[in-house]
Amino acid sequence: QVQLVESGGGLVETGGSLRLSCIASGAISSINSMTWYRQTQGIQRELVARIRSDGSTEYADSVKGRFSISRDNAKSTVYLQMGSMKPEDTAAYVCKVVVGSAAYWGQGTQVTVSS
Repeated sequence: QVQLVESGGGLVETGGSLRLSCIASGAISSINSMTWYRQTQGIQRELVARIRSDGSTEYADSVKGRFSISRDNAKSTVYLQMGSMKPEDTAAYVCKVVVGSAAYWGQGTQVTVSS
């Protein structure tokens, strides 16, 4: 079993920055992709950013140039650096990690951007 713990959410003003962290622990053999999603009440979960085991990344168009995803394999941690934040970035940010063929989800951390 793999456990994920996200942290770093909070309240930030428009134009501000936050850094989210997601730490994986447990039966970790080989982590494949690590992905951040976000979900707003009543709206479908949206992929924000993904980083694969080879270091390649992908981003939602809405965050390109503002957000940056990175990972520390030694710490089994994925980060999401968010900048130039907008009110529409307000959501619960959830981490997903793929280990082998199994996907694990965190509980999420709330990010609120005030206008």
